Amino acid sequence: MNAIIEVSGVSKSYGGVKANSDISMQVQKGGITGLIGPNGSGKTTLFNSIVGYHPIDKGSIKFEGSEISKLQVPAIARLGLLRTFQQTRIYGAMNCVENMLISMPHRKMTFWDAFSRNDAEQIERAEGLLDFVGLYEKRYLRGGSLSFGQQKLLEFAMALMNEPTVLLLDEPTAGINPTLINGLIDRLKRANSEFGITLFVIEHNMRVIMNMADHIYCLAHGEMLASGGPEDIQNDQTVIDAYLGAH
Repeated sequence: MNAIIEVSGVSKSYGGVKANSDISMQVQKGGITGLIGPNGSGKTTLFNSIVGYHPIDKGSIKFEGSEISKLQVPAIARLGLLRTFQQTRIYGAMNCVENMLISMPHRKMTFWDAFSRNDAEQIERAEGLLDFVGLYEKRYLRGGSLSFGQQKLLEFAMALMNEPTVLLLDEPTAGINPTLINGLIDRLKRANSEFGITLFVIEHNMRVIMNMADHIYCLAHGEMLASGGPEDIQNDQTVIDAYLGAH
């Protein structure tokens, strides 16, 4: 596999606080890469830097070989690099199908817009992806009426609607009922294997990330602590001392 995201010597500070310091890493195309670390270790800051939410202070971020560190969110999204959030960003007053349609960056529309334009293809595609994540029977319910776990599934489906090349997921299982977690993991793996979407995942649930990721990076205090396969990370004493020992 080849690296689809290359982070080289990236640093980011907020005032006098260093959120990321000289971070270098690679996300391999077609794989599932994990990112772990204690709260405040700089994981979300790194995600935000990659997708263009704020400029880095120094370093380089490349996507498919091209520098993207100077680009902002819309331009990076158009390249096929998307992310989800710890707190879902759905439209609570709209039903699930409408959420799917309005999530598309170049074709934001409501269900009735699509219906009036006879855009049955997009409606069918939205319903198919809602079926993929297990929300087909709730497709005409308002997003705000769904449970938090179901809202996360909806946000995941909204991201899939945009056909991302790489999807960054920020704690996808956080706050989800344990009974839904296995189903979510299965769908993430299927999105990777069936749709060919590269996944880069921040996750605090060690059982989840160790069973899902091909390669894992661990941050601590804004610095890279360790990297390797799941077994390597589980047996790395520095990681155990800094993070895993608390789990």
